[in-house]
Amino acid sequence: MSLAGTASKPFGPKPHGQTPPGSGTSGSGPSSSGPLGPGTDARPLVVDLDGTLVRSDTLIEAFFWTMGHSPLDGLAALAALRDGKAALKARIAAIARLDVASLPLNPEVLEFIQAERARGRPIYLASAADRRFVDELVEKLGLFDGSFASDGGINLAGDAKAAALVAAFGEGGFDYIGNDAVDLAIWEKAHGVLLADAPANLQRKVLARWPTARVLSRRQAGPRSYLKAIRLHQWAKNLLLLVPAIGAHHWGLADLRTCVMAFISFSLCASAVYVTNDLIDLPRDRAHPTKRRRPFAAGTIPLVHGLVMIPGLLFGALLAGLGVGLPFLAVLLVYGIGTLAYSLVLKRQVLLDVVTLAGLYGLRLYAGAVAAGVGLSAWLGSFALFLFTCLALVKRCAELIDRAAVGEASAPGRGYRVTDLPVLMAMAAASGYTAILVLALYADSPAVRALYTSPNRLYLICVVLLYWVSRVLLLTQRNEMHDDPVIFAATDRLSQACAVACGLIVLASM
Repeated sequence: MSLAGTASKPFGPKPHGQTPPGSGTSGSGPSSSGPLGPGTDARPLVVDLDGTLVRSDTLIEAFFWTMGHSPLDGLAALAALRDGKAALKARIAAIARLDVASLPLNPEVLEFIQAERARGRPIYLASAADRRFVDELVEKLGLFDGSFASDGGINLAGDAKAAALVAAFGEGGFDYIGNDAVDLAIWEKAHGVLLADAPANLQRKVLARWPTARVLSRRQAGPRSYLKAIRLHQWAKNLLLLVPAIGAHHWGLADLRTCVMAFISFSLCASAVYVTNDLIDLPRDRAHPTKRRRPFAAGTIPLVHGLVMIPGLLFGALLAGLGVGLPFLAVLLVYGIGTLAYSLVLKRQVLLDVVTLAGLYGLRLYAGAVAAGVGLSAWLGSFALFLFTCLALVKRCAELIDRAAVGEASAPGRGYRVTDLPVLMAMAAASGYTAILVLALYADSPAVRALYTSPNRLYLICVVLLYWVSRVLLLTQRNEMHDDPVIFAATDRLSQACAVACGLIVLASM
């Protein structure tokens, strides 16, 4: 849809609901929601969208939505960039099914708009986002008298937006709320300058230039938000890289250094994928009772920061991996591709997602063996395969039980139904107890007798694991399981006690 209202005003606003006062042609000038009361400020208030009215970025959201649902279409859409940013936005908007109603609104800006509208002031939305998204949001909110947007040919940002607003309202004939350095060109043409969630350095610059500028809101994103975004607590999973060295009794400082570098490398790579996954899953996370508080879903951290974090984390993973060796980097590459494939496609494939999760845990063990320069025991590999298949199934069961508790028939974004629960729980139990059987057989193997002076004591670990696996299954059935059972195992006190008990048994067997 074109920005043009008439040929005489190529940048005119698209009106909503009313014909502009004093005009017989819709779109030829600013429109009003009704007569202005005595003493009411008739000067239009123009509001930016991305980063101002919503704590998000529609282009980034739409692109990652496309990558999550049709990666090939998403990559192909990038070719439109040769015709300009507006063409790229139009291409992605034509593919993506972005739910604008789920976008995190800035409450301070929304409250200000509502108060000004109650005074009878005309309100306009002016965005560099594609017209499709702008129209949908205007329709959903019902707060705006008109809108300006990119149309596939003109990217309505900076000077282009300033020209459109001056053409519609005249220089100094409007107040403008923005948040980005590109808005400086618009503020230069505006009467009133208002900021929302602007970076601190830009805020200082604007206040120095316009001392009367009004700050409506400040985005609160401290270090804890970024640590939460990279899911620092998930790094505990990568302690699995230490298991092969410990199992082979490699206790030297050189071994420790190598394992630590491998741990850091895998953790940074995993965090890059977590950020990517969060950008892809924004709509689903916002509909989830707990995931909606994730920094990107809640709008705590700007989405553009995620675009910077992903390559930065991957570069750090590469540097740390180089300190371990090229064979380890090859395993890291496989892990990175596997986790990305899981985020983009495999997590929505029934049972294939479970096998992939279990395989990625097993890959951590293999990476640890490569880093430590030891062979990965077939016993350890088999034990890990069954145990992590059990935990992956428990994860899916926990999601389904949680959905069933609120009356839903399936888990969003997954291929499972609530009616699948009985067979999934049976499969989880079978995998968990098979892992314990493998451990019992290992305790009686020649390999164990070569490493331990009292190998029979290792059977006590089977007893501990029988209790722990059974408890995990029971808590899952009661809907008392964390949405990630590995994190549950790392944070639950009884699970920690079981881990300590297993460690003491190993020491007593040596």
